[in-house]
Amino acid sequence: MSTRQNKVSDLIRGEVSRLLLRELRDPRIGFVTITAASVSPDLRNAWVYVSVLGGDRERQSTLEALNRASGFIRKEVFRNLRLRFSPTIEFRFDDSLERGARIEETLRSIEAERRDAEPADEEE
Repeated sequence: MSTRQNKVSDLIRGEVSRLLLRELRDPRIGFVTITAASVSPDLRNAWVYVSVLGGDRERQSTLEALNRASGFIRKEVFRNLRLRFSPTIEFRFDDSLERGARIEETLRSIEAERRDAEPADEEE
């Protein structure tokens, strides 16, 4: 990504976080963390990545509610950031935290197996 794309992505991430915290009052939106945002090279499309606390049903419900509110969010981002274009905003689930936890658990089990397989020091 270019420097301009990075700056706009950071601005959008911050503004969407602020809007979720202070403006949106949808009960379907659960405990959400904005993990990242990215924009297309022409700055007309933005993808906001979220992590949602809860099960699959809560995640799906939250993503649907966020994507339904994307028109309002798009309007507010455009108005508050004074961008040249109003980017379309799409929310996507970020599963990197779950993947990281699975990788960490796998590494722990490998380490435990390795320790179990080591011969015990014999005292003479």
